[in-house]
Amino acid sequence: MPDLKVRIIASDSMGVRSLATVVETDEGVVGIDLGASLAPRRYSLPPHPVELKQLEESLDHAKKWILESDIVVITHYHYDHYIRDEPELYNGKILIIKDPKHNINRSQAIRSYVFLKKLGVEQIAKEVLIGDGNRFKFGKLSITVSSPVWHGYPGTRVGRVLMLLVECCGESMIFTSDVQGPADPEAVEILSRWGEKRPSIIVLGGPPTYFAGFKVPLKHVEAGLRGMEEVIRRVRPEVLVVDHHLLRDRDYLEKISHIVKVAKSMNVRLLTGAEYMGRPLNQLEAMRRELWRGEPEKEE
Repeated sequence: MPDLKVRIIASDSMGVRSLATVVETDEGVVGIDLGASLAPRRYSLPPHPVELKQLEESLDHAKKWILESDIVVITHYHYDHYIRDEPELYNGKILIIKDPKHNINRSQAIRSYVFLKKLGVEQIAKEVLIGDGNRFKFGKLSITVSSPVWHGYPGTRVGRVLMLLVECCGESMIFTSDVQGPADPEAVEILSRWGEKRPSIIVLGGPPTYFAGFKVPLKHVEAGLRGMEEVIRRVRPEVLVVDHHLLRDRDYLEKISHIVKVAKSMNVRLLTGAEYMGRPLNQLEAMRRELWRGEPEKEE
């Protein structure tokens, strides 16, 4: 096995809301944001049965990898980034978490309290480590955690998230969580500094182009697209996996066509999570309207 092997466990390109990632190293398995969810409404429609089935499969996969992981990282407390109602999964695990008390919005603070205190996860975990701005060593494995950066554009009400630099035996990878581009200039600067490590792969949360000018101001989505291009130019990873919010847009390739050209010119392989894992693209949320139209009419 390579000194550092990256797997995408679930993602929006695989049919669910997720950026679940596993990093296998010589010093153990690191599970990052192992969770999944569905949009409660899209095109004013509820999840289709095909989506519900995919969610069940993805959650089963995420739970399996939580159990397999030695270290579990939770970059923030949105429900697609951890399993909120099965605390026993985290028994005996080393947890690296977003600080539940500082640089956190009210919604995430409440969720973290329920998860850690009411459900007792902090009592059954082997160790709970606050990630924000810290670096951890586990033998040859090093995990550097960013200071909290914005979940998209600076000042957004949905709060802040953490990014990770994982290093082992001379290899490194970066996981950005829900930076949406990144649209936050501070996140771009952190990634640029980490780029000196020459990461082989970056797993990046892309911008929500499907919300541009609707729920997210166009200027913030454009900032996320510029941030993605800047990361490619300044870091130049071998592989850039772009997924999550971006893949909720059926026309995502058209929206990032310029960035695709930039990546190609710099010998950066730009892939979705599904493509990286050798699986077909499966944008179920973006296809929800078509899924429901394809349902046979029910008999009276």
